[in-house]
Amino acid sequence: MATPELHAQDEDFDSYKLRIDAFWFRSNPSGSIQSAGQYGFGLVDIDKDLGLDSFSTFAGKMDWKFTRKNHLYFVVIPFDRSRQTVLNRTVVFQGQTFDAGLVTQGNLRANLFAPGYQYDIIRRKRGHLGIAFQINLFDTEANISAAAQVTAGGVQQAARSASGSLLAPIPVAGPEFRVYLTNSPRLFLEGNVYGMYLFGYGNFVSSAGTLGLTLSKNLSVNAGYQLGSRLEVKSNASDRIGINLTQKGAIVGLELSF
Repeated sequence: MATPELHAQDEDFDSYKLRIDAFWFRSNPSGSIQSAGQYGFGLVDIDKDLGLDSFSTFAGKMDWKFTRKNHLYFVVIPFDRSRQTVLNRTVVFQGQTFDAGLVTQGNLRANLFAPGYQYDIIRRKRGHLGIAFQINLFDTEANISAAAQVTAGGVQQAARSASGSLLAPIPVAGPEFRVYLTNSPRLFLEGNVYGMYLFGYGNFVSSAGTLGLTLSKNLSVNAGYQLGSRLEVKSNASDRIGINLTQKGAIVGLELSF
């Protein structure tokens, strides 16, 4: 395969106007959901109780670099997991009790949509260091249901269902960088760290790093690891459920630049 054409002497290796990243993400989630108005009580573990273990999802980003150092971008990461399992302990969610031994259906949706702005405080031919500000919008809904059944102990259990939702807007900020490892656009390393602490409401922190290989002027392949994406939103005394969700895992994908 031919080496990508070198850019002009005074042009950045990552010069572009529009960039689209599309990644396969092997998510390993952990955490809990919590009934509204019951902070510190009634936690339901999404892995140990509901069996919502690792799965494949998508992560995408569209970046418009409208000047040499200014970006507007949009990120989307779907999270929609459902699984049937047998409870190994009694749990309470949204006022409904689900006894140990029940066959339950657990569903958790926590889709992330994030518009953002980035300013590159340092930009050189072989890379940049930027500061990003974005609003993470988590569209979240949790549901636990069980059909009428007889447990292993011979006890008749009536059908029951409980659900709750929240739309959590969380502003986050942090550094983002890309550096080309040689004096050509062939190989590069990039990463980011975002976070925010919102006192009594919740917090968010995430970090990711990838290694990229440029295949042509417009196309590269990237692979790396989502080191951590931890969301915590505390429940309140009305109708907002609480969620504590951590995702981590391998990411692999393509990057198109124009």
